[in-house]
Amino acid sequence: MIDSEGDCAEWTFPAVPGAVRSARHAVHEALSAWGLDAVVGDVTVLLVSELVTNSMRYTSGPIGVRLVRPHPNGDGPAAHPGLLVEVSDPLPDPPTERMAGPEDEGGRGLQLVACSARRWGTRRGKTGKTVWFELALPG
Repeated sequence: MIDSEGDCAEWTFPAVPGAVRSARHAVHEALSAWGLDAVVGDVTVLLVSELVTNSMRYTSGPIGVRLVRPHPNGDGPAAHPGLLVEVSDPLPDPPTERMAGPEDEGGRGLQLVACSARRWGTRRGKTGKTVWFELALPG
């Protein structure tokens, strides 16, 4: 973990076999520490897994994963209404959402993100792109 200053957890993974498993484990542990694993744990881990897999398919890494939970009093750097999740890689091209057929083994990652997240999108950075999504939290 690179950063864990209360409301943020951030990691960088090499694009090697085992990175997806490591990302899933890290995200689960952070959500558990924040008491959010029962609320959004499964869907967050699933969507991170899909996005890290997409990054590994098209780039040689590194792959960044960042979680930002909303600040309890609604202000500060995490002043957003839900759990913000970002997956970054050095490839500047945005991912392409496509419709997977019933027999296709891939192509559903962004569909899962679009269906599960409150909001999602992509943005270019200085050296690549970030795919982000926000999950609603109760209360």
